[in-house]
Amino acid sequence: MSEPQVSSPGVGRWALSIVWPSFLMAGVLEMLVFACVDPADLHWFGGASMELSHQAIYSLAFFVFWVVISLAGALTALLMTTPPGESPNAVAKRWPY
Repeated sequence: MSEPQVSSPGVGRWALSIVWPSFLMAGVLEMLVFACVDPADLHWFGGASMELSHQAIYSLAFFVFWVVISLAGALTALLMTTPPGESPNAVAKRWPY
C-alpha cells in the first residue's frame, strides 16, 4: 500500500498563513502596550525624548510588532517542514521518541 500524497501549499498560501495571524496579533499587542504606555513618555536609549507624533509612534510600533511576530511564525513554519523525501507520518512516528 502506498503512502497518501500530501500536497504542500504554495509560497503565497504559506506566506499568508504567517502574515495574516501576525497582523492580527500585532494589533492586539499594540492595544495592550499602548493601554499602559503613553507615547509622550517614550525616550530613545540615550535619554532624548522621541520627536515623533503619537500617530507615528503607534505606526512604527505596530510594524515592529508585526515583523517580530512574523519572524517567529516563519521560524516555526520552517522548523515544522519535513525533509525532502520523507513523509510527514514518518516524522510524527519518531517524535518524541
